[in-house]
Amino acid sequence: MAETLKVRKIGNSLGVILPKQTLDALNVGEDDELFIIQMPDGIRLTPYDPAFAETVEDARAFMDSHRNAFKKLAE
Repeated sequence: MAETLKVRKIGNSLGVILPKQTLDALNVGEDDELFIIQMPDGIRLTPYDPAFAETVEDARAFMDSHRNAFKKLAE
């Protein structure tokens, strides 16, 4: 479903007001951060930091590759 948002002047900046249903779908509220990701077909607005997600994936790969060492340390 496509919605139209109007760009408005907010102080010395420009911004858009997101509808409540969009904020609910993103599970965000006032003062939360959103990340804008450039995609080939436009932009993606997400509450998840893609750099942090990449770091978590790297950590998981590291832990998987050293699984035996972690098991020994847990003993």
